[in-house]
Amino acid sequence: MNTEKVLMKGNEAIAEAAIRAGCTAYFGYPITPQNEIPAYMSHHMLERGRIFIQAESEIAAMVMVFGAASAGARAMTSSSSPGISLKQECISYAAGADVPCVVVNVSRGGPGLGSISPAQGDYFQATRGGGHGDYHTLVLAPKSIQECADFTYEAFDLAEKYRMPVLILADGMIGQMAEGLVLPKMRELKDLPKKDWVAGNRAKTKRTSNIHITSINLDPAELEAKTKARFERYEIIKKNEIRYEEVDCKDAEITLVAYGTSARVCMGAKNIAEKAGIKIGLFRPISLWPFPYEALGKIGARGKPILTVEMSLGQLVDDVRLSVMDKSPVHFLGHTGGVIPTEEEVFEQAKKILGKV
Repeated sequence: MNTEKVLMKGNEAIAEAAIRAGCTAYFGYPITPQNEIPAYMSHHMLERGRIFIQAESEIAAMVMVFGAASAGARAMTSSSSPGISLKQECISYAAGADVPCVVVNVSRGGPGLGSISPAQGDYFQATRGGGHGDYHTLVLAPKSIQECADFTYEAFDLAEKYRMPVLILADGMIGQMAEGLVLPKMRELKDLPKKDWVAGNRAKTKRTSNIHITSINLDPAELEAKTKARFERYEIIKKNEIRYEEVDCKDAEITLVAYGTSARVCMGAKNIAEKAGIKIGLFRPISLWPFPYEALGKIGARGKPILTVEMSLGQLVDDVRLSVMDKSPVHFLGHTGGVIPTEEEVFEQAKKILGKV
């Protein structure tokens, strides 16, 4: 087992992990703060004889992912907030056609073109589908460079297991910062799972015509049945893939809820509180969809206050309220536009809620 650490940016770790996971086709378009991903892939994919294309637009890149994945490739794209918005139509197509793929969003300030600074205003977009129609993407949110690599590596397996797009939702801080990490092992392409459902395939099937991959179905009853079947698969995902981190929540005077960079800030605030003799817990959702409603609900049932911290003006907090169902008071601290909360600010807000100012 490899335990040697290397120093990488989050974006570089995502790219290298994708290659090691067996990504055979990458399609992208430059946008800050995720540009290190296509830059890294442009060199390392080609040197391994794999496909790298800088598309003419974000829309084209996602269409290429749809086509390559339909033909059996382990396909991936990456972008940042407004670029992900442009990809949403085809992400919906991929969900509707049960095409597995990996999409990385290294998010920035918005709405619109916004800023190139880190933000978490894409939470609704990621967890509510983002495009048109009834569908979900499985969403994993890393808080460290190690998790950038681990989650990206696993995302390809999850995408193929459940035949759906999987989204890695990082923010610009996670993408640009550097930490030591242990890289996952390099997979041999010949050992990757075989797919008998790919476009044009007849092998090992009883079909007399080629398989055709599409999201269109003009019969309302058939489309409803297909969509309902997909939502039955989503229920399986909810049973198997909910992930979260819980730190000292059982006897906490107040619990902080945050993900990504905000969770790192909250951990710092927790450390400050410990020195002041105040017990603060931290609950970090890792799978943003499916969200760990039940686990957070058990914390809320204690009746102690909860403070949601995020780099937006209130998106994660909606799922926190749904989890708690008014059993605990839910407070909110948020910034937007690329402003990042500080450890001291979070600590002071927690003290204020507890009446210890």
